[in-house]
Amino acid sequence: MRLPGRRRVCSTPRIAALAGLVLVLGASAAWALPKVSLNVDGTGDPASLPVTLRIVVLLTILSLAPALAVLVTSFTRIVIVLGFLKHAIGQQQTPPNQVLVGLALFLTAFVMAPVWKQVNDNALQPLVRHEISEIDAWHRATEPVRGFMLRQTREKDLGLFANMAGVHDAKSVADVPLQAVVPAFIVSELTTAFQIGFMLFIPFLVIDLVVASVLMSMGMMMLPPITFSMPFKILLFVLVDGWHLVVQSLVTSFR
Repeated sequence: MRLPGRRRVCSTPRIAALAGLVLVLGASAAWALPKVSLNVDGTGDPASLPVTLRIVVLLTILSLAPALAVLVTSFTRIVIVLGFLKHAIGQQQTPPNQVLVGLALFLTAFVMAPVWKQVNDNALQPLVRHEISEIDAWHRATEPVRGFMLRQTREKDLGLFANMAGVHDAKSVADVPLQAVVPAFIVSELTTAFQIGFMLFIPFLVIDLVVASVLMSMGMMMLPPITFSMPFKILLFVLVDGWHLVVQSLVTSFR
């Protein structure tokens, strides 16, 4: 006899779920599941230690590669100058930041090509042929990069970090450690980039002043001068072939 108001619950989905669970447990019991483990064991052979740590060193280099590409190359100066140029024209969205960063990367590759060639010929290729050790390859690879940084570093900045590092008996710049050369190079690059950016701002600032003076003389003080000066800035930049001049000045500034 059925009670009034009581519904009959179908148990078919529950039976199907229970059957599926039994099948999965049976399959896992029949087939062994794979086990992945990572062990670090000791070795009695010191010669095998560099081979064991190569993957760790490679991952470390890959994680530091973006910082090295930005700080110890010409990328810092180039991208800052392009940013100054964008703000000097008054365009906040054009060209996009991705385009400027991409242009800076390709210009950096062009400027640093001779340095990378020396690193490849003197360090990477002998290391691949097993002619030198990893330590010798590191010293050979840092020498061309060190020479590039020293050519672009001001003596004032280099002396500042050398004194803070406690290097008072250095007879030449070759005796200054690398940990003092890198920050000195970065500070020098920032200073040079700001100097170039200031020179880029001057012609566009003159256009802003002229347009603002004309608008005030005409009594249109409520209109923003940047609205009228923007076309003249773009026209001036196009007429003088601005991108050619800026790129040429940036590349030749490293030589």
